[in-house]
Amino acid sequence: MSQESSNDKKPTIPPYMKAISGSLGGVVEASCLQPIDVIKTRLQLDRSGNYKGIIHCGSTVVRTEGVRALWKGLTPFATHLTLKYTLRMGSNAVFQSAFKDLETGKVSNHGRLLSGFGAGVLEALAIVTPFEVVKIRLQQQKGLSPELLKYKGPIHCARTIIREEGVLGLWAGAAPTVMRNGTNQAAMFTAKNAFDVLLWKKQEGDGRVLQPWQSMISGFLAGTVGPVCTGPFDVVKTRLMAQSREGGELKYKGMVHAIRTIYAEEGLLALWKGLLPRLMRIPPGQAIMWAVADQITGLYERRYLHVAPS
Repeated sequence: MSQESSNDKKPTIPPYMKAISGSLGGVVEASCLQPIDVIKTRLQLDRSGNYKGIIHCGSTVVRTEGVRALWKGLTPFATHLTLKYTLRMGSNAVFQSAFKDLETGKVSNHGRLLSGFGAGVLEALAIVTPFEVVKIRLQQQKGLSPELLKYKGPIHCARTIIREEGVLGLWAGAAPTVMRNGTNQAAMFTAKNAFDVLLWKKQEGDGRVLQPWQSMISGFLAGTVGPVCTGPFDVVKTRLMAQSREGGELKYKGMVHAIRTIYAEEGLLALWKGLLPRLMRIPPGQAIMWAVADQITGLYERRYLHVAPS
């Protein structure tokens, strides 16, 4: 290798540091944004039009079930986000290392897309699907009295699902979840890097630490495209996860059947139900997560990679 190419090769942050940064970002994000996720789930499951919109849904939940109801499912949600971001950030870093140019150490946009998609598929199967099944079952329960609720908590919910529906019941809606998360992460990692370069001239390994507000802007913008593109997958995922065999036959037989049924019974726009709360939830969530993650990885760059900012 020539001296020039050796100098051009960029030092990289190890995958375990990316994983740690993602896990801490997930804790902060979950605590801040859980109410929006509860409202999104309630709107997506509302077939009879009980809720007139985001504000009406939120105020109805608070009035009839109390403020704490907006944090229903927080334990599985926070655990899920922490594990998800740990796996997502770590696996994406591993995948990207496989696509790096051996001479320069750079990753092409094609490599970023494939790495992001791979990370999204992995997190969907290993973490997202079972945790969201439990979260959605808990969130769809209405009422104040715990003794009247079918599921008493996340562990009881998981056990009940396994007992009544089998272990695979925890993976209901896996297909649309894989499609949603794979597409989302392919777009998000590619867009986040592009916005960092375009807006702040930030390259990985350059020793610069973005200000939290800069990371939030890049993360927010990167998180906007996915929800619009993957809306139908998210609605179908929620419907498949929410249904149980308690009443007999399942209404939706799978991803394609669910899309057709929802379209036939409720119209095309029903496939984008909950889009506004998703846009209120995901881009701000990415802004919060990246603000935390970039600070951690940026400090690691400056302390251990010994690369002076240009």
